[in-house]
Amino acid sequence: MNKQYTGALDKDLLKRVVVMILGGGRGTRLYPLTKYRSKPAVPIGSKYRLIDIPLSNCINSGLEQIYVLTQFNSASLHHHVHSYTFDSFNRGFVEILAAQQRNDNETWYQGTADAVRRNFDYIHQRDVDYVLILSGDQLYRMDFGQMIKTHLNADADVTISSVPVTKEQAPSLGIMQIDASGKVIGFLEKPQTEEELRHVRTEPDWIEKMGIPARGRDYMASMGIYLFNRKVLSDALTLTDYTDFGKEVFPAVFRSKHVQVHLFDGYWEDIGTIRSFFEANINMASQNPAFPLISPRWPIYTEHRFLPPSQINGATIKNSIVSDGCLVEEGAVLENCLIGVRCHIGKNVRLKNVIVMGSDYFLTNGKAAGAGVPLMGIGAGSIIEETIIDKNCMIGENARIINDRNIQKTAEMEFGMIRDGVVCINKDTVLPDHWSLTKALGNAR
Repeated sequence: MNKQYTGALDKDLLKRVVVMILGGGRGTRLYPLTKYRSKPAVPIGSKYRLIDIPLSNCINSGLEQIYVLTQFNSASLHHHVHSYTFDSFNRGFVEILAAQQRNDNETWYQGTADAVRRNFDYIHQRDVDYVLILSGDQLYRMDFGQMIKTHLNADADVTISSVPVTKEQAPSLGIMQIDASGKVIGFLEKPQTEEELRHVRTEPDWIEKMGIPARGRDYMASMGIYLFNRKVLSDALTLTDYTDFGKEVFPAVFRSKHVQVHLFDGYWEDIGTIRSFFEANINMASQNPAFPLISPRWPIYTEHRFLPPSQINGATIKNSIVSDGCLVEEGAVLENCLIGVRCHIGKNVRLKNVIVMGSDYFLTNGKAAGAGVPLMGIGAGSIIEETIIDKNCMIGENARIINDRNIQKTAEMEFGMIRDGVVCINKDTVLPDHWSLTKALGNAR
């Protein structure tokens, strides 16, 4: 019987784990937030980016050999990731592996598995026994050390992290069938029929025995987080032409290898749509957030900005987060809002259910902005609801951005677009004084 790991993992063991974070997708469902950046580079939580979540989980778990695989619109992601540094006496690193055409392969990444395959040389160059594959666009806190223990104690070839979900949630996820020992014996991507759901259902008693309250959740969903023995991953990628982990590699591997499930019962959100992104952010500012940003024992790391504290001048702020370097003027009312860095909120502004992503630089006077151009931020008297305002926007005074007609989707327009009922103002947009969303939409339905 193998040694059973119960306490803290040895640091030498953790150094034999390499992490590969997949950050190369187009993120089409998050458009227009992904118009100028890759999905993992999308700002979240007022001062972070999505990539900060997996990176912070790795660092807090003691995993410090991290590659981030990128492809589309990756300039801002590269700039951000380069702010992660370890001291000179530490073997730790966070390195970008950008897609590149080579003599032996002149195409771009064809999928998640293909991205790892193209960069496997970097793993062969190191003393690596295990490879942890993560997504760059999920919101969760996880101690990967616990997942590694599950892997070692089960003597598994592959371990996949799984969260219990309800019958109503199952049809939109990949669902696993598992035996009494936690070994994966079946997998079905997005089961739809009653017969398919019955086939992959897990008995609630088993979930309870694993120390997790079932609470009506009797399906085990894949979180897309995989821990491979290096040799197993190497064979899976070199002996096949599979391009995707979730759709091809994992379904094939569990049939021939020991694939163990690692149960997770914390908050987990796959940020896949504008609506899910919007609601996850707004919830962070609530009194009892599902994903609290304040977590002293498991902090979220991000870029060092060295900004001054924010200044609030007689404003009313409810269930909101105001990030560093902001100025909120007298009479402003903020309710259920996230305000990003370097943001100026003018006098008597009314914001409700609004995400303002802030600015990359300070611009505080009209002369710098140019004649007739509003100041950076939101001008006095403006009223905005159910809106995401991307970075570096200049919104004039007495603007009105409210989706009065509850339009769910529009084509892209000069200001941005509406998706999932949320108004999205594009990065670097300038809206003049008295601008109105209703007038801009005209006869749009």
